Amino acid sequence: MFEPLHAEAWRAYRGSEFPSASWTCDGDVIRAIPDGPRIDLITRERYGDFILQFEWCLPEGGNSGVLYRVSEDYEEAWQSGPEMQLVDDPRHPEGSSQKTGCGALHDLLPCSLMEPIPPNMYAGAKLVVRGTRVEHWIANQQVLAYDLGDPVLRRHIAESRFKDCPAFGALPEGHIVLRHQGTGASFRNLRIRRLD
Repeated sequence: MFEPLHAEAWRAYRGSEFPSASWTCDGDVIRAIPDGPRIDLITRERYGDFILQFEWCLPEGGNSGVLYRVSEDYEEAWQSGPEMQLVDDPRHPEGSSQKTGCGALHDLLPCSLMEPIPPNMYAGAKLVVRGTRVEHWIANQQVLAYDLGDPVLRRHIAESRFKDCPAFGALPEGHIVLRHQGTGASFRNLRIRRLD
């Protein structure tokens, strides 16, 4: 059974309260404030295996992402949590590289998203995490599947900017994070189901 993730389910990364100077909540829509402090949102609860469903919308040149199995033992959420990248590919610099394009495992694996998601339009997405197996879905299309334990991927991680982050992609459970990247980003209909 899916549980909704309303505003009360979130707080500031390494904080106790919802960061109202960085994010707003209107009904079930959570929005990053472009000019607000770049504070990521983190779930109050921790999750191991799960399915996260949501809709997301970016303005022109927008950039955000969803991280999972995040630990707050590190200064930044990205130091422990792998990221499903969400970006306006044609109008943001990260969209120029397949490894940082929309739907990618950020900075590590490209995805097979065929058409850019138009700005200012909501698109559905799903993140499936079961053991070491992970799936990224955008607009009802599986755009990426990978195994966090795969030796080739672990070698990529060891040679990447995550090389000094021993917990990266290695934790059995953790928080889910919505990135604040200094641009607008909207999320709605956030729902999660734990997998036993």
